[in-house]
Amino acid sequence: MQSFLEISKNRYTTKHYDQDKKISQKDIDTLLEIARLTPSAVNIQPWHFYVGSTQKAKDLILPAIPDFNIPRIRDCSHFIVLCSKTKMTKDEYDALTEQEDKDGRFGDPKLKEAIGSHRMEFGQMHEKLGDFSQWTAKQVYLVMAALLYGAASMGIDSTPIEGMDFAKADEILRLKDTNLQSVGIVTLGYRKDDSNALRPKSRLAKETIISSLD
Repeated sequence: MQSFLEISKNRYTTKHYDQDKKISQKDIDTLLEIARLTPSAVNIQPWHFYVGSTQKAKDLILPAIPDFNIPRIRDCSHFIVLCSKTKMTKDEYDALTEQEDKDGRFGDPKLKEAIGSHRMEFGQMHEKLGDFSQWTAKQVYLVMAALLYGAASMGIDSTPIEGMDFAKADEILRLKDTNLQSVGIVTLGYRKDDSNALRPKSRLAKETIISSLD
């Protein structure tokens, strides 16, 4: 089994997929569980994921994809549209707290009340600041990273996609009425004759991007 460092060194963004190779349902379920378990600020979990694999699903989302990214959607085994919430109701905040209670995170009713209240206040603070949608989108990028590296650990190739028409994707998925916005897409599958896999990884030297405060 590769270490996380080895996975980080070996993983690359796939440009071409073998459309004849499909990911098993078991592996897709594992990746979706990785997405579900991703951490978020105050455990707010402000996301929803749309998963597609059939030609019908691909044809549905393709109008939101520019020409240069169409092959990634067309040939992948599965794709996941990552969405974040643009607002949250009190019922949604309460549902989070009730789930935490059900999962045994509170030993004291006062703790349950305090944490639930703190989370809603934190969200409302971002609403007042006018950056709630940006804040929740940042949480979804944690999911994207988890999916990319989770897939790599399973021998599955992936591509993070931001090159898309977000307004069109929101329209296609009818997100406006659900208080959601599309943030990106992760395509998944198995590489095919991908020259990008042969190129050495290039990153800035650690001395350039890391400074010690000690």
